[in-house]
Amino acid sequence: MARIEVAVQKCKGCGLCVTACPKECLEMSTKLNERGVNYPVMTEDAECTGCTFCAMMCPDAVITVYREKKKKKEKAQA
Repeated sequence: MARIEVAVQKCKGCGLCVTACPKECLEMSTKLNERGVNYPVMTEDAECTGCTFCAMMCPDAVITVYREKKKKKEKAQA
């Protein structure tokens, strides 16, 4: 599972990140930032894969994607 972090006050509310998400993990918030625009937030049932499409689509680079590190499998001891 992954998560995103949005620099809320820098977001201009274009919504490109929402349309870019293949898993529909993002929606525009009902709250406003200092610019008076809605900003993206993860949905409650988000199953984010960490694909970074939202971050790549963002024209102002205000989205950071964090992925969980996979744990290394322990070697089987015989």
